[in-house]
Amino acid sequence: MSTRTVSNRNDPVIESRDQLIAPMIKGEKPASAWKIGTEHEKFVFDEADHHAPSYDEPGGIRDLLLALTEFGWKPIEENGKVIAMAGADGTVSLEPAGQLELSGDILDNLHQTCAETGRHLQQVKAIGERTGKSFLGLGLWPDKTRAELPIMPKGRYEIMLRHMPRVGTMGLDMMLRTCTIQVNLDYASEADMAQKFRVGLALQPLATALFANSPFLEGKPNGYLSYRSHIWSDTDPQRTGMLPFVFEDGFGYDRYVDYMLDVPMYFVFRDGKYIDAAGQSFRDFMKGELPALPGELPLASDWVDHLSTAFPEVRLKSFLEMRGADGGPWNRICALPALWVGLLYDQTALDAAWDLVKHWSMEEREALRNAVPKLGLKAPVPGGQVLLDVAKEALEIARGGLAARGRLNESGDNETGFLWPLDEIVARGETPAERLLRLYDTEWRGNLSRIYEESF
Repeated sequence: MSTRTVSNRNDPVIESRDQLIAPMIKGEKPASAWKIGTEHEKFVFDEADHHAPSYDEPGGIRDLLLALTEFGWKPIEENGKVIAMAGADGTVSLEPAGQLELSGDILDNLHQTCAETGRHLQQVKAIGERTGKSFLGLGLWPDKTRAELPIMPKGRYEIMLRHMPRVGTMGLDMMLRTCTIQVNLDYASEADMAQKFRVGLALQPLATALFANSPFLEGKPNGYLSYRSHIWSDTDPQRTGMLPFVFEDGFGYDRYVDYMLDVPMYFVFRDGKYIDAAGQSFRDFMKGELPALPGELPLASDWVDHLSTAFPEVRLKSFLEMRGADGGPWNRICALPALWVGLLYDQTALDAAWDLVKHWSMEEREALRNAVPKLGLKAPVPGGQVLLDVAKEALEIARGGLAARGRLNESGDNETGFLWPLDEIVARGETPAERLLRLYDTEWRGNLSRIYEESF
């Protein structure tokens, strides 16, 4: 989640609807300037007893963050507490229960993305070896109750933790017990954004299935392959889901603004503090009638903050975020941007990907999204096939898109090699979660502590 440290009181006041559309228009770039931004989260655990470290304990989350200074990272504070580290590779920040997230730099190609990921993991592993900490690449804590997890000292999390139980049964699980991989991608125009948004939403269940990696809850199988994806089904219905309006004729920036104006607020950031505005209306804010700040009008930065508080399967800000994947190990961190760059950054591939899904009705899209958390690649798709069949076609389209980009490393390799973990999953017809369940039933003999050997 976003890390805010400065109140931008010098920002322009929002006085017109054009200012709400402006961040999206500002995001338009020619294809030659399209970049890749990858975000990935991981669980931190103590090697001695597998507990989730608190913020303040010796060798805990704060100390882990501060140890990154030896690699050139600089601390970011909120109310005197270190909540993130800034460096050449982006920002390392805290999720609500101490999950560590790297929000990577904006990069030109997947070779750079995977190198960035490798540097980050080498750094945190080096720190972990000295402090007895290690890292787990999963979509869900496999054995922790909510009560066993610490809370990190970030103001926005305090507000969200209070608000989540009012609007859904699993919002606290989303905050405290999950990890994800995301990729942020550019668009050239409103029409390009709309096509990418539609393909991204329709195929987001495919990413969920390929990266499904959360089959355990509180020490036993939970009946799902991606329980993390299931959690989103009852987190907050006003800010999650498949966004049917994206597939309607005429969809564009203006319609997304309408959606975001209907999404209730969480907070306003002023003078280094988060002011609780949970459940209040940005429309009222624009009229100077926000109960949390009566008489004040929103600033441009308030709208940018608000855009970060909706959690649909694909999210629009000044770029598009692909949000459907569970957390995973190093090679799958590189594979997620490879999948989406291959599908969305070459027009021939994008058109072919749309051809795969354009005939699906909204009801069929919703049914697929609802089936995937349990069934993974075995989920039925329109036409009598299963998602595994779509996966084979989608990977070939992505491979062609990456080859067409022609982004080579020093050895002359293009970016298609980053798809190989997904090729293996499809060849076996077995999601990462199904592999873990197989190990649990056989080699591990029901001893889930063995999963900690699956760490990065």
